[in-house]
Amino acid sequence: MQLSLEHVGKTVGPAVHLYPQSLNLAPGAVTVLLGATQAGKTSLMRVMAGLDIASTGRVRVDGVDVTRVPVRQRNVAMVYQQFVNYPSMTVAQNIASPMRLRGDRDVDQRVRELAERLHIEMFLDRLPAELSGGQQQRVALARALAKQAPLMLFDEPLVNLDYKLREELREELTQLFATSDSTVVYATTEPGEALLLGGYTAVMDAGELLQYGPTAEVFHAPGSIRVARAFSDPPMNLMEAQAVPAGVKVQGGAIWPLPLPANAPTRLTLGLRAGGLRVVERPGDVAIAGRVELAEIAGSDTFVHVHTAVGELVAQLTGVHDCPLGDPITLYLQPQSLFVFDAEGPQVLAPSRHGRVG
Repeated sequence: MQLSLEHVGKTVGPAVHLYPQSLNLAPGAVTVLLGATQAGKTSLMRVMAGLDIASTGRVRVDGVDVTRVPVRQRNVAMVYQQFVNYPSMTVAQNIASPMRLRGDRDVDQRVRELAERLHIEMFLDRLPAELSGGQQQRVALARALAKQAPLMLFDEPLVNLDYKLREELREELTQLFATSDSTVVYATTEPGEALLLGGYTAVMDAGELLQYGPTAEVFHAPGSIRVARAFSDPPMNLMEAQAVPAGVKVQGGAIWPLPLPANAPTRLTLGLRAGGLRVVERPGDVAIAGRVELAEIAGSDTFVHVHTAVGELVAQLTGVHDCPLGDPITLYLQPQSLFVFDAEGPQVLAPSRHGRVG
């Protein structure tokens, strides 16, 4: 399926839910809608599905205008944050329902295969009301996947699951999407989830579509500060700087060697992802002295919040580090891992080495 949005916007009374935006989804691939809560992801998906009618613009499927075609007349599968299952059917019957409507063969076997991949095979004979919220959400996921619709929409489907199960199901869904011919749209607030799913990513913020392209390309070459912050977890570190002949002059007076475009403005904003900061020096590094304000251990990483002359920075350090509050600390970074933004723009000027960390 080729799904195209042409200047699609959505308003409800005086409130703007979606500013006019155009988007041609890659057919048969995964497109991630990435953005914070209220970025407009759900509003856009509802327009894609036909649950809502766009206030402006057109929605086309394979070149045909379906803007005002209701959802019941479209072949779409959608899973919301809040699960929707048939309460009077068992789990097996819920999953099998779209297969039986198509007249598929080997339904029981395929139901069990899907249930095993989503870790609900032990609940096949139960009713949804007998399951936990997370289990019911997986039933809704299985039924949507069983439908094999040409367009599948997933609105943060794993958000209500515990961390371990969420990680497992992300991997399963990535494999299921890769073997499917469907065009998949998957909304999430988590940059890591977008990177895992791969495919393409559309970054959204406050109802605007900021950037769309292959996921790795958008991550390594964000087109603006807004995109860079949305595609970084924790948000990208930002530092004020000035262009000087030798590179960039940061707050505190230090000058870092960094090639700039010939037309670079004087006022700049430097961006650096938390993973680009280290406590071990490498050749070519620049040093930033600071004081520990907070240290958080999350899984196998330590997030250290540091007060420095160039601003408040967050470093993501691999492993568990003992960083007592108030202690002095020196952070190191490679200048070529910095993103350079026009402070007035604030479009990107030079993501050196495509913004890769290290």
